[in-house]
Amino acid sequence: MLKITELSKRYEDGNLALDTLSLEVKSNEIFALLGANGAGKSTTINIICGFIPPSSGDVEIDGILLSKEPLKLREKLAYLSENVMLYDNFTGYQNLKFFTELAGRNLDKDKLESTLIKIGLQEDFMHKTIAKYSKGMRQKVGIAIALLKDTPVFLLDEPFSGLDPKAAYDFQQLLYSLRDEGKTIFMSTHDIFRAKEMADTVGIMTAGKLVGNKTKAELENADLNQIYLDYIEERQ
Repeated sequence: MLKITELSKRYEDGNLALDTLSLEVKSNEIFALLGANGAGKSTTINIICGFIPPSSGDVEIDGILLSKEPLKLREKLAYLSENVMLYDNFTGYQNLKFFTELAGRNLDKDKLESTLIKIGLQEDFMHKTIAKYSKGMRQKVGIAIALLKDTPVFLLDEPFSGLDPKAAYDFQQLLYSLRDEGKTIFMSTHDIFRAKEMADTVGIMTAGKLVGNKTKAELENADLNQIYLDYIEERQ
């Protein structure tokens, strides 16, 4: 389980990017944090990953606290950013091999190549340098890296950005299978359609605060777009 307790972040310029955020995401659950750019979604993920420190509050995964054991907590999660950082002079295969070994996993060539095929990378690009890849193809390699890290928690920041419809569908099915295996999936997005279709729970964030929390059952016959707009208007 991923648990966030009264998490806040105020920058030196006084900007309050995150305001006492509290939420829980269980295993076997996809949680979509929905909000516009600047709402605080990426700040939340950056704090969980340990990229930036919180001003207050804490994060817990399986009983491990960010404030007490940040390195141990990071071992429990895999992170996929909107703009995947890879080595341009390495091939897709070489990037996957390097990052999985960095995570302490030594996998054979067949396993690495089959994973790249599984996430939809064209076989003829597998051994070409990343510099020749489109944004969507880079995203697929990032997905493969996160998948092979095999952690209990997956953090995804705008994970469908740059994916074509077929790749997006395949990735969506992959996330369903990970959830069914007992993984905890925390996804930030501004894609209302994707949030409603995929998530077991949708959190709505604006101006650094969690202003709404809806289950899939509550949203089944509801207009999430209108619910989102109503929350935004209430905060203005």
